[in-house]
Amino acid sequence: MTKLIIKPNRVTFAAPPDEMVLESGKKLGPITLVYETYGALSPAKDNAVLIFHALSGDQHVAGYHAEADEKPGWWDGMVGSGRAIDTDKYFVICANNIGGCQGSTGPSSINPKTGKPYALDFPVITIGDIVKAQTYLLDHLGIKKVFAATGGSMGGMEAMQLAVAFPDRVENVIPIATTARLSAQNIAFNEVGRRAILHDPNWNGGNYYDKTPPNNGLALARMIGHITYLSNESMHKKFGRELKGEKQFETNFDEAQFQVGNYLRYKGLRFTERFDANSYLYITKAADLFDLADGYPSLKDSLARAKNVKFLVISFGSDWLFPAEQSLVIVDALKDLGAHVSYKHIDSTYGHDAFLLETDELTVAIKGFLDAHYKEKK
Repeated sequence: MTKLIIKPNRVTFAAPPDEMVLESGKKLGPITLVYETYGALSPAKDNAVLIFHALSGDQHVAGYHAEADEKPGWWDGMVGSGRAIDTDKYFVICANNIGGCQGSTGPSSINPKTGKPYALDFPVITIGDIVKAQTYLLDHLGIKKVFAATGGSMGGMEAMQLAVAFPDRVENVIPIATTARLSAQNIAFNEVGRRAILHDPNWNGGNYYDKTPPNNGLALARMIGHITYLSNESMHKKFGRELKGEKQFETNFDEAQFQVGNYLRYKGLRFTERFDANSYLYITKAADLFDLADGYPSLKDSLARAKNVKFLVISFGSDWLFPAEQSLVIVDALKDLGAHVSYKHIDSTYGHDAFLLETDELTVAIKGFLDAHYKEKK
């Protein structure tokens, strides 16, 4: 089978003196976004689907970067010819968020004022800033309005933020396994992850780019986060109480005795090979600060700006990070507005990771929603 080979693109904008103004009031520029596209943009430029990635994701949503690659993009089962987000119909765009570490401007990027990595000189960013930066990308591509925007987890927050902040730039929004604001429990997990990084002896106040990086702290943060992505049932099915070897009674606490512990260590280690610790700090903070109702009397008032946008909200059983109740809060607010909203709850044992794994169920829901509204355009 021939692999779909995708090459990343880059766009740079907001060069001084026209830097992008952030929610904090600070300015950032120039800004580079690395992005990938799939399919062809229609002559009317009205078939674009903008995908926002999750916290630890990137722009590589589908296909392969090289023939030798064994693993495709993170949502390859959903994006492609004949798939839920059909590249025979739609022009799909996915960009690495600002604050990230896969080529877009973030803490590891070179600060033009110093010639060194920004590190903690990088300004605090918000979900609103991340979305605003991607409207510059749409301008670069000549797209005034996207046919749809979607994403899971933090990507779902960004899709909703686009609808509220820029309602004239999107027709349909599909927030998946997400929330209008993080709960205290979510914020608590992020705080523990950040503390793990800050207490790594190699963190060095964020100035580690020419030194040994704080990989132990970052790996621990990932281990903590990864636990929240799974469900008790999925962990039980995969690992149970299976031992890594023989039961040991020695005081070697550095050795994982159970397979689940060994798995988490593996996931943490692999994460350090592709992610930057400072990016983890900034992006989790952006998620913590997110509140779709911020600046409005209520969530309903904020969503009133997007009442002409059509929504499909999707949640999953066993997702205890962003449980179905949090999706229903969004659905109820939209219903109270008389907005066009559909809701799909998918029974799953995968926990929060279901938005990456329940491809068949998601395909039915998303393909049906997109195709129905695509036909309305024709």
